Amino acid sequence: MKTIAIIDDDVHIGNVLEEILQHEGYATLRAYSGTEALYLLSQNRPDLILLDLMMPGLSGAEVLPHIQDTPVIVLSAKVGVQDKVSLLLGGAVDYVTKPFNVEELLARIAVQLRNVSNSYGANILHCGDLKLNTPTMSASVCDIPLSLTRTEYALLKLLMQNPSQVLSKGVLLDRISLDTPDCTERSLKQHISNLRKKLQEVGGKDYIETVWGIGFKLSEQKS
Repeated sequence: MKTIAIIDDDVHIGNVLEEILQHEGYATLRAYSGTEALYLLSQNRPDLILLDLMMPGLSGAEVLPHIQDTPVIVLSAKVGVQDKVSLLLGGAVDYVTKPFNVEELLARIAVQLRNVSNSYGANILHCGDLKLNTPTMSASVCDIPLSLTRTEYALLKLLMQNPSQVLSKGVLLDRISLDTPDCTERSLKQHISNLRKKLQEVGGKDYIETVWGIGFKLSEQKS
């Protein structure tokens, strides 16, 4: 069952959307402000997000840059072409103007979920004998599954996305802040140490290289 997050401060519209989506067989998540949305997304990984723009606290436009690897359809009463262009360039996959036609919205949702399914193979990261499946948030070494914490998974994903690059502590903390808001500069070293140990126990070698005074990088792996 696919899960769709509804991020909208309008309770009535949210209730209508939730009823429609659940009738169509989707599971739903709700958030009523931008700040609540960030917390919701730090704890859950929906398949698609319906994002309102005008919300208390952080606006939808401010939330959008924090969303990665999840398609976002913006719902807004704004009809200006420039508004749509800015949001699409900012990471949204589609833009639906309120009031919306239910059948059209459901069709747009179905298209985006189909696109995600078709790009599944592109969401598998490989670095030597390391493999990371972003849709299922799972990782393995030599095809042996790893048991990782959310922070360890986020760190490994970032390192594998930048296999030849040294990532500073600041960059690591900034890039994983949405997925792991509990990770701090003080705890980062321990998280890296735990991840390194788990990889080494399965693969028999060191997969993470410490570049003293700079940060960390993935050790060179032969495919």
